[in-house]
Amino acid sequence: MQRTLIWDLPTRLFHWTLASSFALAWLTSEGDRWRSIHVFLGYLILGLVVFRLIWGFAGSHFSRFASFWFGPKEALDYLKQVMTGHAPRHIGHNPTGSVAIYILLAMAVVVGLSGIVTLGGDEQQGLAAGWFTFAQVQIIKKVHDLGATLMLLVVFGHITGVVVESVLHKENLARSMVTGFKQAAAGTPVAQQRTAIAVLLLLAMLGFGGWWFYYAIDRNIDTQAWHVKLETGMGEEPHVKFVGKQLPDNKQWRDECGACHAVFYPALLPARSWQKIMAEQDKHFGTDLGFDAATTGAILKFMVDNAAEKHVIEAAFKIEQSIPKDVTPLRVTEAPYWINKHREIAAADWANPLVKSKNNCAACHTDADDGTFEDAAMHIPPRPKASASATASAPQ
Repeated sequence: MQRTLIWDLPTRLFHWTLASSFALAWLTSEGDRWRSIHVFLGYLILGLVVFRLIWGFAGSHFSRFASFWFGPKEALDYLKQVMTGHAPRHIGHNPTGSVAIYILLAMAVVVGLSGIVTLGGDEQQGLAAGWFTFAQVQIIKKVHDLGATLMLLVVFGHITGVVVESVLHKENLARSMVTGFKQAAAGTPVAQQRTAIAVLLLLAMLGFGGWWFYYAIDRNIDTQAWHVKLETGMGEEPHVKFVGKQLPDNKQWRDECGACHAVFYPALLPARSWQKIMAEQDKHFGTDLGFDAATTGAILKFMVDNAAEKHVIEAAFKIEQSIPKDVTPLRVTEAPYWINKHREIAAADWANPLVKSKNNCAACHTDADDGTFEDAAMHIPPRPKASASATASAPQ
């Protein structure tokens, strides 16, 4: 037996990048704040699978599929041998481990592709934007979530197998996937490092990451205002937000409605609500809008064309679904979906000087003026810290 290079560098880079990408994707799956990172990792995983499929034919001996092409029966027999403690040692992938690898690659494709479709349906973003409606994509979204869970179970099974076999054969398999070396008999096929390929793979990943986050990061933040807020305890660090699609706009609507209050994009209420608001504009919450017929018609058309029923954004779909057909709310805050979505926000957050009112959508939604209301573009401003003088004068 002699120290032999078994795993080439591209295979090891693929292995650890895929493992870390899946772990991070799982951790960011429920955090709307990290949606851009989650989506990036999903695309990266699909790219890694494509590389592995190519490398399964072009890589070194033990990286090729031909070296670990075992069937289910062989995998089951090997598992039984492991349980008896008499499983033979394999220099490359063992039969059970090989099946796990194929399952992981297949599940990565299913989870990745269903993620793209879910992104296209739920967020109207990415390669599949517009392919399905919000209602149609719900089933695919469940496939995505279930697939990710099953993939996690296979990962745990794979890790367990690595630990068990490492103990059984008294060798550190995880370390061999870091160094590439294992003890093998003379005459065992020796891998080539293929450093150039590994460097190209790494550069491709870094290049994709740089491109993605350059366009995903919120570059419109007012850095001077942010620093002032941060120094006074009334701000937080800027973060990568998921940018929504550009929605139709109307200058006349924005100018007329925005003259008195923040503009509320038409998608936040059904068409019947806007029609009633414009029909009763002489008593618009105690104010007479005083629009002439031409102005009324132009603004009303824009609002009806982009009302909640059109489902131009995810929030519109959920708002429209939550409002009974015989109910015509005149305030966005009266929609059941809005009420349910904001039920856990503390009274102190509503009273925050940066918020003050439930009508101040832009205080928490950085894309409120754009009307997209992406989950990842939302953050509740931190409550202001007490000043030093106030703290010193407080009763002890």
